[in-house]
Amino acid sequence: MKARVVVTLKSGILDPQGKAIEGALKSLGIAGVASVRQGKVFDIEVETDDRSRAQDVLREAAEKLLANTVIENFSVEVLG
Repeated sequence: MKARVVVTLKSGILDPQGKAIEGALKSLGIAGVASVRQGKVFDIEVETDDRSRAQDVLREAAEKLLANTVIENFSVEVLG
């Protein structure tokens, strides 16, 4: 079963990479960008046909390895 885990910084956490991207977009003349926050996307295939089990496995993976839950949020989406 295919799934996606998206990890983003919690609001209020400084995002220097997002600021750098924002500055680069402005220097390239791309108008209308107010702010940028960057994150990580993990596309994962889980060896189960049970959606609930897949979500449990991915939540555990995110909590233990993929996200620093002190400063990051994550979401899990089972795709198929």
